[in-house]
Amino acid sequence: MNQAIATAAFLIVSGVVWRLLRPFGSDADQMRQSLTSLVYVFLLPALVLLVLWRAPLGMDAVRLAFISASCIFAGLAMAWLWFRWQRTSSKTLGTVLLAAGWGNFTYLGLPVLEGALGPWARAIAIQFDLFAATPLLLSLGIILASRYGDKAAPDSIIRELLKVPPIWAALAGITLNYLQVPMGAWLQQLLEMLAAGVIPLMLFSTGLALRWVSGWQDRISAVLPVIAIRLVIVPIFVLALAAILGLSGNLRTAVVLEAAMPSMVLGLVICDRFGLDTRLYAEIVVISTAIAAVTLPLWFMLLG
Repeated sequence: MNQAIATAAFLIVSGVVWRLLRPFGSDADQMRQSLTSLVYVFLLPALVLLVLWRAPLGMDAVRLAFISASCIFAGLAMAWLWFRWQRTSSKTLGTVLLAAGWGNFTYLGLPVLEGALGPWARAIAIQFDLFAATPLLLSLGIILASRYGDKAAPDSIIRELLKVPPIWAALAGITLNYLQVPMGAWLQQLLEMLAAGVIPLMLFSTGLALRWVSGWQDRISAVLPVIAIRLVIVPIFVLALAAILGLSGNLRTAVVLEAAMPSMVLGLVICDRFGLDTRLYAEIVVISTAIAAVTLPLWFMLLG
């Protein structure tokens, strides 16, 4: 785990340093958008297809989807109760709900799980994200962002889901897996070559997205409760839920680590799009990602 965290931290910090130094006059935001588009549209679908085509799919996949959805709803419920009690403004409430509900399940979760538990754990991160987290983000998350932000939600949530290439890759992988279609050696080699670029580019683009903003003292009262929910309380909830569902061993470790991921970077785009507090969200992402470098190894040690 420590080696996996160190590798992930090196790539993330490299992205942060690139943003600060701007070598060759490059623009960090444009580079991040280009890298994210490349991964999201081309490389990640190849990884999803490769993994789900070969992964064992049974009741564990159903349990993973249920745990993922429960993890998100638990984060949303706890954040809503706390910040409503604090009489938080609508724009801040929408921002903290996104940050508390959705973690960096793929961009950080995938490399951490693979580094800590082995290549088989890639399937856990992908199923955790695509079977529940992403569909909920593009439906419930968009509804919440438009409800508390300044702009309306798109007319069709289904249309938004159909625009997600990894979801199409997941459907294809599950279908081919179910039909037991053999994967040819050439295709497997191609998919593995494309998939190899996902993790380093994901982590580097995460570093490019991290930016510190001034006035953090005014927002720290909103940041700390979200971090406590995201990194401590939700993983405890998922640990208890995993025990109830009969998950044990490495599978239990994998789902708890996924639940303990810091706030997702993609939320910055949603905050910009719907007029939420982008500065607050950026601060939550930066601090939660830094603290997760300590809490994730602690969770891993706790789970044995």
